[in-house]
Amino acid sequence: MDTGSTTAHQSTNKLPQIAVAFWIMKIAATTLGETAGDLLSMTVHVGYAVSSLILISAFVVSLVAQLAATRYFPPLYWFVILTTSTAGTTMSDYLDRTLGLGYATGSSILVALLLATLVFWRISMGSLSVDDVRSRKAELLYWIAILFSNTLGTALGDYLADSSGLGFAGGALLIGGLLALILAANCLTRISRVALFWLAFVLTRPFGATIGDVLTKPPDKGGIGLGTIGSSAILLLVLAVFVAIETLRRRVVRNMKTS
Repeated sequence: MDTGSTTAHQSTNKLPQIAVAFWIMKIAATTLGETAGDLLSMTVHVGYAVSSLILISAFVVSLVAQLAATRYFPPLYWFVILTTSTAGTTMSDYLDRTLGLGYATGSSILVALLLATLVFWRISMGSLSVDDVRSRKAELLYWIAILFSNTLGTALGDYLADSSGLGFAGGALLIGGLLALILAANCLTRISRVALFWLAFVLTRPFGATIGDVLTKPPDKGGIGLGTIGSSAILLLVLAVFVAIETLRRRVVRNMKTS
């Protein structure tokens, strides 16, 4: 329970409003994480292990900055999301390919880690809601859950694209259909909005992973052949535009409240 010693940092909700723009930016960021992670590990030939170390370090640095911030700052928040996506891509590839665990085993391990994080969060904090995360502990658990979900999404996306027989486009259509069902459930049922959020959050990662593969892979492998560099540039531009709009909107709202 919070006491009178709670700091201003801990009492401020630093997470964005969950609306349509949030999900557009989430998909763009996670897809960019897939293409940028592949750019570093495969196109630049750094390798999965070294790429994971580089990108995890970037995640840690960005997370420290996010935890130290006193308010929601869109460029910083979405940079942390992006680093969890890129780190998740190389971490998943390292587990599945370098260690030879395979997509099924790697996904099972990541599912267990994600569920353990969410259960611990629910037990220790009393809620998994992301609408009002104010304590540093809850915020840290939020980011750990995001890191595991994005890593899991890469493994699931690769499994759907490579091992399930669906191919890149088929995997994207399947995940897109599941996301449409979640949207319908959100609009038409009383299913827990918290549960639906986390289901959607997890599924947008393999959706982004399969879309990333569609963008980067050559036509003879089921893609459209933009490559990791071209795809990453396009996705970065999309994300930057939406982040700039969100930053401007937040500034206008803040000025209206203080005027």
